[in-house]
Amino acid sequence: MILCCGEALIDMLPRETTAGENAFAPHAGGSVFNTAVALGRLGAPVQFFSGLSSDLFGDMLRAQLAASDVDSGPAAISDRPTTLAFVTLTDGHASYAFYDENTAGRMLSEGDLPDTDADALFFGGISLVVEPCGAAYEAMMVREASTRLTMIDPNIRPSFITDEAAYRTRLTRMMGVADIIKTSDEDLEWIVGDADANALLTSTGAQVILLTRGGDGVSIVTANGTYDVAAEKADVVDTVGAGDTFSAGFMAQLHKSGHLTKGGIKHATETDLRAAAAFGAKVAAITVSRAGANPPWASEL
Repeated sequence: MILCCGEALIDMLPRETTAGENAFAPHAGGSVFNTAVALGRLGAPVQFFSGLSSDLFGDMLRAQLAASDVDSGPAAISDRPTTLAFVTLTDGHASYAFYDENTAGRMLSEGDLPDTDADALFFGGISLVVEPCGAAYEAMMVREASTRLTMIDPNIRPSFITDEAAYRTRLTRMMGVADIIKTSDEDLEWIVGDADANALLTSTGAQVILLTRGGDGVSIVTANGTYDVAAEKADVVDTVGAGDTFSAGFMAQLHKSGHLTKGGIKHATETDLRAAAAFGAKVAAITVSRAGANPPWASEL
């Protein structure tokens, strides 16, 4: 079982009405939510933990999780509102304006943390930036990292960061116990000041660093060497959810090969890791070829 821990929100995506007016359409989203949905659609056993609202948007989120074969049983339900993210697109690349104060996801606390028997836990996204939910996810990862595989994708959103020093300290602690760290080239520059994934590997002790570079593919960085995997060709509509889907594909393939466990990742070979990254690239290419975060089902591959 894979437990995805992090934000679920409503992406308000730009649209144009039949009258030619600019508008926004609500779509279920959030970085970790997207990863959970993609895992479910790919047939991996997955649960989702977050703070979810009992409002109409929370109903939308739970409905999409269920429709994508994701178990939302571990989630903490409250009557606080759902986080909204208004999305603007420039040449297919997304930027975000978040409305997150006092929401169900934001106000998650350590008292809401579930017990779990998952083999692997995934963390990341804007849920690590703010309090009190950021402290709760950090506590969850630190609590479980000694016995379960943990993976993190910081997915940096600079406009959302209000206390950079505190956020950097949290990322350092969480990446320090992670088995797998996934980061884009842009995120890596923000984290360490350059695009040297080997520096991140040695400073954290992770087993695997995944450095994604969009159309230029992904580098798999391990103590045994660096392996490059090409991106899949795609006609890009937008990049919403691309990295999230890649993470899901990578984990789904490692789960299939039996390496998505605390012990298993240590025995993953170059062939195993290349296969996982190639599968992640394949499913991400499908996601970018259609509007919004809409990961593929296994039957589409």
